[in-house]
Amino acid sequence: MIKIFISDLHLEERHLESAELFFALLQAAITARIDSLFILGDLFEAWIGDDDLSAFNVSVMKHLRQASDQGMSIYLMHGNRDFLIGKSFLKNSGCKLLPDEQVIDLFGTQTLLMHGDTLCTHDKKYLKFRKKSRHWFFQTLFLLKSLRKRHIIAKRYRQASSQYTRTAPAHIMDVTQDEVRRVMQKHKVQHLIHGHTHRPFLHHLQLHTLPATRTVLGPWHNTGSILIYKENAEPILSEFTKDSLKNLFA
Repeated sequence: MIKIFISDLHLEERHLESAELFFALLQAAITARIDSLFILGDLFEAWIGDDDLSAFNVSVMKHLRQASDQGMSIYLMHGNRDFLIGKSFLKNSGCKLLPDEQVIDLFGTQTLLMHGDTLCTHDKKYLKFRKKSRHWFFQTLFLLKSLRKRHIIAKRYRQASSQYTRTAPAHIMDVTQDEVRRVMQKHKVQHLIHGHTHRPFLHHLQLHTLPATRTVLGPWHNTGSILIYKENAEPILSEFTKDSLKNLFA
């Protein structure tokens, strides 16, 4: 039995390489009979509503549905870029939506899954926007706008976000250790998996004098990034390309 975890693919039509690598991963996962795929946020660079049925978006949903129909359980978590993914997308893709904080039994270890954005408590500006953008009233008003208008607004937000990320102090773009400890203690877990920060690494810490781990998933830039859990084996956090896919689940 194998479970895999990915995040921060930021799929978009103008960068088809990442989408093609994702489709190749899905096919390889089907062939390897992967039990579960967990996508921990930011599957898309921007998702402006389930009614945006572009050829690209439909293609992503079809590939996910194909994997789901062949027996793979696919779990999806909202990220800071695709929190408007709704029931129609889930129905068409076969994905199951997870809440912002989800505890799973990972081969006997209680493990907390998150996107990771709420762990960055020093980033006050983003957290203020997050609270506003997740409100039903804000989302209703946004979705009432035309697709064209939503695309324009989303593009402006991405440009502003990119500028902010380049100029903000590095420490506010990463998680705060106090929040990591708080949320892990809240859920009574010794293991946390998240994305968002684009800083893949396996961190070791102490909680209640016991060893704990925080695994950070990597972004998909020139390569893919994946965390692989096999029963009775050490987890693997790895980058991959199309050429290395054939050996990924060996």
